[in-house]
Amino acid sequence: MDRAKFFAAVRSPLFAGKMAERQVRGVDAILDEAERRGTPLAHLAVMLAETHHETGGRYQPVTENLNYSAQRLTEVWPSRFPTIASAKPYANHPRKLANKVYGGRLGNVAPDDGWLYRGRGLPQITGKANYAKFGLASRPDKASQMATAIRILFDGMTDGMFSGKRLADYDSAAGYRYAASRAIINDDVKANGKKIEKYGRVFEAALRAAGYGTKKSTVPAAPTAPAKGGFWAALGRFLLALIKGGKK
Repeated sequence: MDRAKFFAAVRSPLFAGKMAERQVRGVDAILDEAERRGTPLAHLAVMLAETHHETGGRYQPVTENLNYSAQRLTEVWPSRFPTIASAKPYANHPRKLANKVYGGRLGNVAPDDGWLYRGRGLPQITGKANYAKFGLASRPDKASQMATAIRILFDGMTDGMFSGKRLADYDSAAGYRYAASRAIINDDVKANGKKIEKYGRVFEAALRAAGYGTKKSTVPAAPTAPAKGGFWAALGRFLLALIKGGKK
């Protein structure tokens, strides 16, 4: 694919006309993996869209920010923190908060598991059980490394390892169902489905303009074996054919 055309098509509508080097590297890494796997165009478009949303357009693995004010805690986890007073002990204490909101669930059983298995990645994985799905229960920090985060992105969305929903579930003859596919990552389709639709359509058009998936192999053909007997034998056969052709 022509990556210059691709970046030209997405830079203005999604990045306000300018992309930092880290953003370009992140997108390139996803494109590299998609080409290696032969990922269908619409599936790649929605993976780029989800990564755009989940990382705030940074295209680098992120670690969950748990440094909230008391007011913000009542908005993010209203059932756990129904009042400012109940939230104050956890405000601006990320580790304590992680163990409060994630402890005792998502496979977390040890006292510090909520913090150890907090969200990391491109689309973030949270909880020991989810880290274990990707072979990371004993080394959760690896989810913050780009190569591992990309593996999680592709395997998770392709095989339904995040929510049980897969990329192929939203294929349609009328076009990919981007908004509904938000359920692959999160069930907040009503809140964020339209954003994924918007981003996905931009990426789909850019990938098509850049010729994604249409480039033919550039591997040179195997050399043709020389005629049996070499040059002089071939010349002899040619002259003999001329003599026979001249006889009446």
